[in-house]
Amino acid sequence: MRRAWALASVLPFLAACTLPPQGVTKDDLAAYDAAVTSVGCTLETDRQYLPVELQTGLTREQLIEISQYKLAVEEAVSLENGGVKLVTGACA
Repeated sequence: MRRAWALASVLPFLAACTLPPQGVTKDDLAAYDAAVTSVGCTLETDRQYLPVELQTGLTREQLIEISQYKLAVEEAVSLENGGVKLVTGACA
């Protein structure tokens, strides 16, 4: 019973520890932030995605995964059209 209670008290803290996508480094996250900032802080269409892909060397799939991570850690917000907007750093 004590184990179950201890586990239940730790679970909320574990859920808050969202990890970046597998294979994504801190440098990748920094490059993502800089590149998204350079295109106006949003990723919505090819007009934003293509330059960010070129600047970071990341694939579209990786950009989407990082965007989902940024949403999870509240460093970005969802836009009505399905895009994302950074809300930290120069984009705050």
